Amino acid sequence: MATPLTASRLLKALRDEGLDVVEVRSWRTHNRNHKGPWGPVHGVMIHHTVTKGTASSVDICYDGYSSLPGPLCHGVIAKDGTVHLVGNGRANHAGLGDDDVLRAVINETGLPPDNESNTDGNRHFYGFECINLGDGRDPWPAAQLEAIEKASAAICRAHGWTEKSVIGHLEWQPGKIDPKGFTMGSMRTRIGKRLDAAPDGPSDTPKPPAKYEPFPGAAFFRAGRESAIITAMGKRLVAEGCGRYEVGPGPEWSEADRKSYAAWQRKLGYAGDDADGIPGKTSWDRLRVPNV
Repeated sequence: MATPLTASRLLKALRDEGLDVVEVRSWRTHNRNHKGPWGPVHGVMIHHTVTKGTASSVDICYDGYSSLPGPLCHGVIAKDGTVHLVGNGRANHAGLGDDDVLRAVINETGLPPDNESNTDGNRHFYGFECINLGDGRDPWPAAQLEAIEKASAAICRAHGWTEKSVIGHLEWQPGKIDPKGFTMGSMRTRIGKRLDAAPDGPSDTPKPPAKYEPFPGAAFFRAGRESAIITAMGKRLVAEGCGRYEVGPGPEWSEADRKSYAAWQRKLGYAGDDADGIPGKTSWDRLRVPNV
C-alpha cells in the first residue's frame, strides 16, 4: 500500500527527474476527493487526450465537461515535453477497470487481459493525459515520449515501484484504445532503463514563467491596425487548429484574422453574436498569446 504523494512531493519528484513543469491555477487543491477515496495508490496510467493545442487541452483537463467534471488527470504532457499539473488527489481519468489488472499492478507481474469493469481506478492510479489526437497518425515527438518516460519514472522512483506499475488506459478498461501510436511495452522498457540510472536532476537554469500579452481591448482589432501582437495571435490560433489563413498570419488585422478568432470562440463554446471574431478578454486570456 502506498500513500499518495503530497502536491509538493509530486512537484519535486517530477522536477528532480529533469522535467519542465507548469503549475496550473489551483492544481494543488483541485480534486474529486469529495466523491470517493484517493489512495492507496498502486500505479501510473497513461492516456491520450483526443485534442490538439496545449492551452485548450490543459483547460479541458482542468475543467472537465458538464458530464465529467475535472480534473481529468493529474498532469497534461504537451508535445514539447512540458508537464502541466492540473490536479492533486482523486481525478476522473481511469474509471472502472479490471480487478485482475489491479492485482497484477500491485504485484508487478504480467498483465492479464482487461475483460471486466468492476474496480474503481480513479482511487488507485496517477493519471497523465498526453496531447495527441489518438488517430494513429498524429505524431508523438521525441520530447513528448521522453516526458512520458520521465513522469512515469519519477512517480515510480518516489514510491519504490518498477516499470511494471505503469499501464495504459487500454490495459485497464475494456474498449479503450489509449494511448495509440506507441506500445506500452516499449514505454515500460524505457522507464525500466531510466529507473536503473540516477534521475537527471532539475535544470540549473529554470525557465522563467511564461508571459502573455494582456488584452488590448476590443477596439484594438480594427481594419488597418498593424501590430506584432496580431501576428502572435494568429500563430496561436493556428496552433489551436483555428487558423483560417490562406497566407499568413501577418501583422495587419484582416478578415482571415476575424474568421480565425471566431473559430476559436466557437471552440470555447461561444455562439451567435458571442462568436463574432472580435476578441474579448475571457477568450483572449485563454488563448495565451506570448509577449512580443
